[in-house]
Amino acid sequence: MKKNIVLILICCFVLSSCKTYRFFYRNLAEITDYKFFARHSLNHSTEPFHFIYSNQLNVLGNLKVKGFNGDSSSLDIVLEQSPSVAFLIIRRDTILYEKYWDKYNDSSWVASFSMAKSYISALIGIAIKEGFIKSVEEPITNYLPELMGAAFRKVTIKHLLQMTSGIKFTERYYNPFSDAAKFYYGTNLRKSIEDMKVEYEPGIKFEYKSGNPQLLGLIIERATKRTVTEYLQEKIWQPIGAEFDASWSTDRKTNGLEKTFCCLNASARDFAKFGRLYLKDGNWNGAQLIPASWVKESTTPTLIEGGVNYYKYQWWINRCSSHDFSCDGLLGQRIFVYPEKQIIIVRLGKNDRNQNYFKLFGQLIHLL
Repeated sequence: MKKNIVLILICCFVLSSCKTYRFFYRNLAEITDYKFFARHSLNHSTEPFHFIYSNQLNVLGNLKVKGFNGDSSSLDIVLEQSPSVAFLIIRRDTILYEKYWDKYNDSSWVASFSMAKSYISALIGIAIKEGFIKSVEEPITNYLPELMGAAFRKVTIKHLLQMTSGIKFTERYYNPFSDAAKFYYGTNLRKSIEDMKVEYEPGIKFEYKSGNPQLLGLIIERATKRTVTEYLQEKIWQPIGAEFDASWSTDRKTNGLEKTFCCLNASARDFAKFGRLYLKDGNWNGAQLIPASWVKESTTPTLIEGGVNYYKYQWWINRCSSHDFSCDGLLGQRIFVYPEKQIIIVRLGKNDRNQNYFKLFGQLIHLL
């Protein structure tokens, strides 16, 4: 038995395409992983949008806040003690605070990880508006016939959006043999999708599984007959005035499929623009890019069909107030939106060390 395990590991390390080899070689996910994956490119907008700079930029750095260790310190010190690489506070289109660390700057790419899930939700909403998808009630087998079977025919697009699909998927990022590792490090997502199974009846309970948005990404590709990146470029990235080029990591160079459960690579300001789009109910300076009804539906929790009060359509929702919502990603990537005060906060970093950034965001909202 031990000899077999050793042989398997040797084979994995010899074959660089092996996901297990890539897991150990890369030593877990990092915000610079885009350098090692194949990718589809996003081009900056021909008409870039620029936030306004406050004439008191970064004065907020002197605000006294409770740090992650419970002590009161200035915001600057709290952020310096965390492994952040970018932090932005924007109110009513004005940048009040913008700082970068560890040689990062305004144009630096950072891997979004699961923040990308919210972008996929937006594209589903747009595809429904444009008639490529009929409704969220459609069975996913209308677009993914390779998943035909009694169990999959019961799974709808809504189930995927709400993480109530019942699909079998191990969400363990530190296990090289988990489905999450297979999807992240593997080089054939289409084949991995074909091998998926349904574990229990859909619409019963919420379980966060990255297999759901990966299926949504393939549905977008099939429905629109464009890559997810091309659709994002046309429908969101260009219209919101992205200042910098970006990319979406794929599983392979030839016929590559975007890792739509993660892996959109962009700059802090351009991530903030996606937050602004949802802050404005899907409207960008007069152009309704995403239906306002979709934005409301995506950020209003429901308890029916296995739904929960803190998650809806690939967005996290404040279970205490429901006034704010956010895109969240591994290692503490955050796009936080607080509509009541027209505030957007973006935090990007190498790790979050299990620190509660939402408590920090709450303090800042109160002080602003």
